[in-house]
Amino acid sequence: MSALLDVDQLKTFVAIADTGSFTKAADVVHKTQSAVSMQMKRLEERIGKPIFSRDGRQSKLTEEGERLLDYARRIVKLSAEAVSALADADLAGHVRLGVPDDYADRFLPEILARFSRSNPRAEVSVLCEPSLSLKDRISAGNLDLAIVTHYQDLFSDAQIIRQEQLYWVTSQRSTVHEETPLPLAMAGVTCAWRKAAEERLKEESRPFRVLYASPNSTAINAAVLAGLAVSVCAESSLRPGMRVLGPADGYSALPPIRIALLRSPHGKSPVREALADHIVSSLDNLSESRVAAQ
Repeated sequence: MSALLDVDQLKTFVAIADTGSFTKAADVVHKTQSAVSMQMKRLEERIGKPIFSRDGRQSKLTEEGERLLDYARRIVKLSAEAVSALADADLAGHVRLGVPDDYADRFLPEILARFSRSNPRAEVSVLCEPSLSLKDRISAGNLDLAIVTHYQDLFSDAQIIRQEQLYWVTSQRSTVHEETPLPLAMAGVTCAWRKAAEERLKEESRPFRVLYASPNSTAINAAVLAGLAVSVCAESSLRPGMRVLGPADGYSALPPIRIALLRSPHGKSPVREALADHIVSSLDNLSESRVAAQ
């Protein structure tokens, strides 16, 4: 392969892989279907191998296509980062970000590192509080952005950017999950994760008691890892030493949770929008979720 890969062609290629269709991908990349087909023909000519095979109406990847897809995703993402970094290099100002500590530990290192590299003169202050508290602060104008667990009836103005499975967890060294009533370690009564767990236990008429309650995920995780209680957490919040409980253990599946981005209604700034873009690009896994749902 002597020619360099074209980023626009790779972007279209990723869209086809995500949607499973040339027609759907054309809508995503805002091109005609014939233009999409021509791009893929030229991409195949560049690499010298077929990357698609037809399966009815679906466009499936060949083995070479699967190998190319991982590189394509990384190249497209890196290209977008480079453009953003060069465009935002002169941005300066202060942006206030709110995030529950469950997500702060997992997501903030990458988000803040990428944003700082692109915007060295911008300042970010971070506040960790539960999602409902962050919503109130957004409404009051005390925060510019907030990453929250989505409550469908309360966060109608939020942008959903990620979906994750919710799991029952206990310590790998404990049998506390076999106790009756079941001891739980949970966040406050307004927590979406807690509500999902309690509703499931009530549906199954399973006795339980909240033995440890804290708005701090570190405290909850400590109780779990010490083998004192069962809790629930999202996939990104799983920690070494935790054991996921499933049907074989007597625990039925919990619903997925959605993570969303809230923007302040009290005006916007270029630095706020730049951070919002970094958050969306860092957390977004909805393309994969949509494909899985098809």
